Amino acid sequence: MKEDQKKTGKQSFIAEARREQIIKAAIKTLDEIGYQKASLAQIAKKAGISTALISYHFADKSDLMNHLLTNLLESSTTYILERVHRESTNQGKIKAFIMASLAYQGTHPARNTALIEIIFNARTPDNIPYYKLGNDEDEDPIMNELRLILHDGQAKGEFGMFNIEVMANMMQGAIGEYMFNTDITKKVDLNTYSSELVNIVNQALKG
Repeated sequence: MKEDQKKTGKQSFIAEARREQIIKAAIKTLDEIGYQKASLAQIAKKAGISTALISYHFADKSDLMNHLLTNLLESSTTYILERVHRESTNQGKIKAFIMASLAYQGTHPARNTALIEIIFNARTPDNIPYYKLGNDEDEDPIMNELRLILHDGQAKGEFGMFNIEVMANMMQGAIGEYMFNTDITKKVDLNTYSSELVNIVNQALKG
């Protein structure tokens, strides 16, 4: 029984490592040639494995991209929330939220490109483009965290009175703008954009 458990555990570990290898190769492929040209064959070549091996772990390209999208979102969420939770004040959490969200874009450019490629090119199993999907508020930990910070800041008198939904969406919109708008990235470097956005938001939070 113990030998069987060890064997099963080893197989599970190997399978997980292989899936991670495929995910990383998919990110690099999307970054280099985009979603439309990123076939399973291209991804397999980047990973140094056979296309059949990818098909063993993922049903098709759409299945792989759906798993990759989840991976990308979980990675960025973890990165941001870990830094937010280090802060003790809501003011500090807001600053950490903005700085971490933008820093992630700067330190993980390939992942951001992959995310953009999937959102604007991939479709759900119901054939709906991802960019046309609305956010499920109950399943968006980033927005939920931001709302909690803003609400707690108002309750403790750290922030002025404003509409929390408007403020949260304004902040996320400004953060996302640096990812999607190449014009602003050409004109303003990441550190300047981050600092300016923190200053603007701090003024807005005074209500």
